[in-house]
Amino acid sequence: MAAEESRYLLGYPASDSYPRVQNKKLYLATFAAVLGPLSFGFVLGYSSPVIPELRNIDDPELRLDSNQASWFGSLVTLGAAAGGILGGYLVDKVGRKLSLMLCSVPYVFGYIVIISAQNVWMLYFGRMLTGLASGITSLVVPVYISEVSHPKVRGMLGSCVQLMVVTGILGAYVAGITLQWRWLAVLCSFPSCIMLLFMSFMPETPSFLLNRNKRSEAIASLRFLRGPYVDHEWECRQIEASVQEEGLNLSELKNPSVYRPLLIGVALMFFQQVTGINAVMFYAETIFEDANFKDSRVASVVVGSIQVCFTSVAALIIDKTGRKVLLYISGFALGWGPVPWLVISEIFPLKARGISSGACVLTNWIMAFLGFLTSYGTFWLFSAFCCLNVTFTAFYVPETKGQTLEQIEAYFRRS
Repeated sequence: MAAEESRYLLGYPASDSYPRVQNKKLYLATFAAVLGPLSFGFVLGYSSPVIPELRNIDDPELRLDSNQASWFGSLVTLGAAAGGILGGYLVDKVGRKLSLMLCSVPYVFGYIVIISAQNVWMLYFGRMLTGLASGITSLVVPVYISEVSHPKVRGMLGSCVQLMVVTGILGAYVAGITLQWRWLAVLCSFPSCIMLLFMSFMPETPSFLLNRNKRSEAIASLRFLRGPYVDHEWECRQIEASVQEEGLNLSELKNPSVYRPLLIGVALMFFQQVTGINAVMFYAETIFEDANFKDSRVASVVVGSIQVCFTSVAALIIDKTGRKVLLYISGFALGWGPVPWLVISEIFPLKARGISSGACVLTNWIMAFLGFLTSYGTFWLFSAFCCLNVTFTAFYVPETKGQTLEQIEAYFRRS
């Protein structure tokens, strides 16, 4: 039934539906957007090869001790938490497209500060700025992709967010084998510059435009994203039916269509981080050195490669298996890496999408920061939470495969 409704949403007869959609420009818009998560991945992966180098550098002003190295890695999460708050404001005020373009500024400026660093505090400041940009990116890109996609490919395209994050992490690991830390920072700044260029040619999302009463621009956006052979007016009417003119106020937090998806989203972000994955990825090389691996850099690359491979598999199968099935799988790259980011981009009503997404991103990065403050023994606690994740998924996370954003919103409103 959901598939049939989705076909009619796009204005097709049931017998000849999806072949009429031309996805080429939708894929182009997605590629431009996921250059943001690629930049985000480079930020996360940067600390792993750089910390061992900075701990042994000749310059005493830049040399990191164990405590400073920990802060160098973890400050990104504090910046990202702030970015989640700022991104939640920007995405509703200036739009998805412009928010994504603006976040390239702290990316580039942060790397400039790191490249020109003369002391540890400049390194810290640069990491905070790139963390701020990462927080905005982690909020805006999933929302942008979910709103420009149609149900048949939304899962696959939404999973590309996490795929590009782990690709960026792997890229930083590989480049760190040969590049000195300043040159690695130069390389890491490139994706955000390319994103700024590409996004300037991409459309704003139809949902945001209709929420701003810009119907003709929304139709133009749909024409760009779907091609000329689709009933754009039909899809536009379906989106308009769910657009709320009024903004979100506190009294509406009692509404199940607002508070239920918010609680589910916050819980998903909490459980994602208590797997302990960021503690591993930020300090992969240091962990392998402490474990007396012969070549810790190569071992880190192997870990990054495994992440990319299994996240790619998740992107290919998620629209067939559904979201919940992959969440039942304990592996991070196949389930708890890509799926929570996709689900939070789907379940919030349009009027609450910015503030709810901001709350989820804030939860994610605060939990990531707290993870850095724990001892190695706490990895047993992380393991216990991984088991609890499965129980939460079974009872509280709805399946969103094949449903439009409007149908998902209606589900929570009925409940």
